[in-house]
Amino acid sequence: MVVVGGGLAGVRAVEALRARGFGGGLTLVSAEAHRPYDRPPLSKAVLAGDADDTAVDADWDALRCDLLLGERATALRLDGRGGAVATTAGELPFDGLVVATGATPVTLPGPGRQHVLRTLEDARDLRARLVPGARVVIVGAGWIGAEVATAAARKGGRVTVVEAGPAPLGHALGAELGARTAPWYAEAGVELRTGAGVASVEDGGLLLADGTRIDADAVVTGVGVRPNVGWLSGSGLDVERGVLTDSALRASVDGTARPDVVAVGDCAAWWSRRYGRRLLVEHWDTALNAPETAAATLLGEAAEYDAVPYFWSEQFGRMVQYAGRHEGAERRVDRGDPAAGPWSALWLTGDRIDAVLAVDRPRDLVQARKIMTTGAAVDSEKVTDPNIPLRQCVRA
Repeated sequence: MVVVGGGLAGVRAVEALRARGFGGGLTLVSAEAHRPYDRPPLSKAVLAGDADDTAVDADWDALRCDLLLGERATALRLDGRGGAVATTAGELPFDGLVVATGATPVTLPGPGRQHVLRTLEDARDLRARLVPGARVVIVGAGWIGAEVATAAARKGGRVTVVEAGPAPLGHALGAELGARTAPWYAEAGVELRTGAGVASVEDGGLLLADGTRIDADAVVTGVGVRPNVGWLSGSGLDVERGVLTDSALRASVDGTARPDVVAVGDCAAWWSRRYGRRLLVEHWDTALNAPETAAATLLGEAAEYDAVPYFWSEQFGRMVQYAGRHEGAERRVDRGDPAAGPWSALWLTGDRIDAVLAVDRPRDLVQARKIMTTGAAVDSEKVTDPNIPLRQCVRA
């Protein structure tokens, strides 16, 4: 078995294969020189200076896995069964393959230096620039942008966040809900500019689409990622935005699933029976749990990955958690007053919960996610009362 990708999805795939009894040869190829590590702490503990190493706690000796660190996959050849991965360290034949190559940050046009936050080196480099008085300009008021702004403001920087949309988190939550987070920026001393498109990143600053220039000591770009699947060009695998898989995470050629190739993590666009569509979920929870299904599939076991997507963010002293998918929901209801303290929002269709957003209300998140997983119906009047636990809103 060969695992290509040294992120969390890759190491969990290795662990799952061994836990399920696979005793053959196992190799993990990673473009990074570090042993596999967790990425969520990069924008949290690492930027804050509370941690410098986020390595996944794995017993590599017990896993009997050959680690090819600092080596990159360059091409894939598929045979009738199995094939080979071309890498900078040579060709690796395989009987089973896990594609877990993650994603690459999107960057903006312009000659100036721009920082992204994807690797441990990225986080360490950016942390060194977050010093008192530093002019830090962040492009994108999404999850990552808000977390970087949080760290930069706490370090005493003069922080400006530039967002092309009308509100923070507008793409993820919609403008109305996203606007509720706008006051958080002001409270933290961060300038937020919405409706501001970027023309280019310049030396020493940022040029906006309207001709305005913002001077900066550091420009951070947080406008999304693209699956890292370019190395699969010419392999025959079905690839669109990511590697297309079925619900068992099997990749395919011309629409026909291959039981010997699976994809997991940020590069996998997997079919969800629950949502009746293909999902590309670039979140830690998927990288943590989907490899169990991928390993089972490679070993010939019947398996399906169909989780309720989950994500969390720590920004401006608040824990923000989201689960489910709200696109297509009939309506949204609120639990609690956003101006008065912790609150949450639920998206409903009929008497079913489609999604939940919880701000400092972790119990709402946990209970709503369980309800969504089971598909239970709820009393749509009770769920609006923040004093009633969501578990007590489930219809008998």
